Amino acid sequence: MSQEFHRIKRLPPYVFAEVNAMKAKARAAGDDIIDFGMGNPDQPTPPHIVDKLIEAARNPRAHRYSTSRGIPGLRKALVNYYERRFNVSLDPDSEAIVTLGSKEGLANLANAITSPGDIVLVPNPSYPIHPYGFIIAGGSCRYVPVTPDKDFVIALDLAVRHSVPKPIALVLNYPSNPTALLADLDFYAEVVEFCRRHGIWILSDLAYAEIYFDVPPPPSILQVPGAKDIAVEFTSMSKTYNMPGWRIGFAAGNKTLIGALARIKSYLDYGAFTPIQVAATAALNGPQDCVEEIRQMYKDRRDVLIEGLSGSGWDIPSPPATMFAWAPIPPAFAHLGSLEFSKLLMREAKVAVAPGIGFGEYGDQFVRIGLVENRHRTRQAVRTIKQFLTNYDKVLEESEKLRVVTG
Repeated sequence: MSQEFHRIKRLPPYVFAEVNAMKAKARAAGDDIIDFGMGNPDQPTPPHIVDKLIEAARNPRAHRYSTSRGIPGLRKALVNYYERRFNVSLDPDSEAIVTLGSKEGLANLANAITSPGDIVLVPNPSYPIHPYGFIIAGGSCRYVPVTPDKDFVIALDLAVRHSVPKPIALVLNYPSNPTALLADLDFYAEVVEFCRRHGIWILSDLAYAEIYFDVPPPPSILQVPGAKDIAVEFTSMSKTYNMPGWRIGFAAGNKTLIGALARIKSYLDYGAFTPIQVAATAALNGPQDCVEEIRQMYKDRRDVLIEGLSGSGWDIPSPPATMFAWAPIPPAFAHLGSLEFSKLLMREAKVAVAPGIGFGEYGDQFVRIGLVENRHRTRQAVRTIKQFLTNYDKVLEESEKLRVVTG
């Protein structure tokens, strides 16, 4: 029986799937592909966190159902983190909740607050769950610039004045995936004031709060007076503690939004496995040397990548935060767009990156490079990319011939 499901029809083909299929085919043929495509930390979780997981898992009582809000100790650990890092006070019972990663929390909150036809304001380019969480829920997205400056505020005002119905929510993400842009408290304060005036919820994704280099620690929107009246913020253990597969994140802030998320989650899950939550509590409450080590690792990889590619003729802005470089496509290849350039880079240089079009149409002149290979592999990638760029005229000629044959 052939059936087109309504929500599936609203989702375009996953751009990254085409690159991933090409990567898998190349590896099956024996090619050594250096993979910068997915933001998947390659280092192990710190030992003291793993040890706590093992200890907790040995307790048979921990094998029962957990709770969808998260165990009290973990919510208290999150609240303590906000107090010492941002000087923000939260109630662990009404203003904090544990999620199965920030992605799950964003998607479920979108489902909780969105009615069919509701409009949400989302930066473009942005992480795919930011728009598509609302699209899956039946809403529609109006896009605003990703740059946290006066142009953003002007675009926000235009979007509100020209949207029917009025937008219900705004998504923010700084440090930004994929662009690595940062926002300061003055920007947050202006946006909070605007959204309070227009009755718009704010969903802030702060997943990369602890991955920053040569800049002050990124702020939380909840530091702005009155922000908790309209804002909720999502954080994650994935990048800060090398815990992506553990699927632990949080939402904190506005009681109404936290309550809505808690209610919908109560129908959908019983929370993460309790030993994982116990280990996450140990991570937040324990020594933070590992966080600094992880931050330094990404900084070292960033410097090898940016300096190496600059020497190869590919000038990429050095990201001040996140584990990504947002790289403009070299001028000779700009006409290809990000997907074709990514495929060409993999075929000729054996390097996989994420095409910018996968983060929105305004990302199509960029590729995202994840800092997920060690320095040795990164230098190897720089060498093959340099050779690729040096022979760009021949590469383009061969690529056009191949396109004509296969097209």
